[in-house]
Order: sequence, then structure tokens, then C-alpha cells
Amino acid sequence: MILRKSMDDIRVGDVAYFTKTITETDAMMYIAATADFSPIHVNEQYSQTTRFGHRIAPGIMTAGLVTAVLGNELVGCEPISVADEFQFKAPVYFGDTITVEVRVAEKIPEKRVLKLDATCTNQNDVVVLTAKAVMVFPKPLTG
Repeated sequence: MILRKSMDDIRVGDVAYFTKTITETDAMMYIAATADFSPIHVNEQYSQTTRFGHRIAPGIMTAGLVTAVLGNELVGCEPISVADEFQFKAPVYFGDTITVEVRVAEKIPEKRVLKLDATCTNQNDVVVLTAKAVMVFPKPLTG
């Protein structure tokens, strides 16, 4: 089912959640698709010598979970993202369960703009990522 919401359907304070366990398979598929073969993601021996102690999932992969919430749960497929800001707060390890919370922070109807805030936390309630997004609804079709 395609989620289609209009600007009028969305309110400041609306919130949506999504939870996913990041598996090694998920990460390897993402790594293969993006060619991000950094040893911190794919080489356990190397990763043990880093401050993380083990391989970690690509940070931008976690950020992708935020965009999934936007399109699938909160605002739907009509608005497009024109600006995203991600702050990576802690590593995501294979096997971590990440909960994404996205909230409508501001609505500017005359510009057809939504501003959103997001937080991703792991199973230990550690914030691993925060984000801000700006989305714009297309002008209504006339005709």
C-alpha cells in the first residue's frame, strides 16, 4: 500500500516509529550496493584494533532507516526531502536493534515545507544517531 498524505493531513507533533535489528546480511547487502568496503565494516581483525572493537554497520545505513519512516509511516510519498542533517552519536554493531522515532517539528504551509527531527536508539537506549530533515510538498496539480 502506498502512503499518500496531503499537507493538510500532517500536524506538528505527529510521530512515527520503526524498529529493526541490523543483521550482518543487511549490512553486507548495503555495503555491496554502495561499494563501501571500508575495513571497519568488513574486516573483523582490523576492526578489533579500532576504538569500536568490532565491525560496525555503515552509519548512513542507519540514516536510511529514518527515510524509511518518513516515506512509509509519517509523511508518505508526496513530499521530497531537500535537506538532511545526520549526527552519528555512537556505533551500530551487527545484531543491534535500532528504534527510529521521527517527529514533525514544524510546518510552514505557505511554503509547503515540513521540518522533522529524528532519533535512533539501540536496544540499550543509547542514542546512535540524530537527524533533521526538510521536506517539500509538490504544488497541487491544476487542470
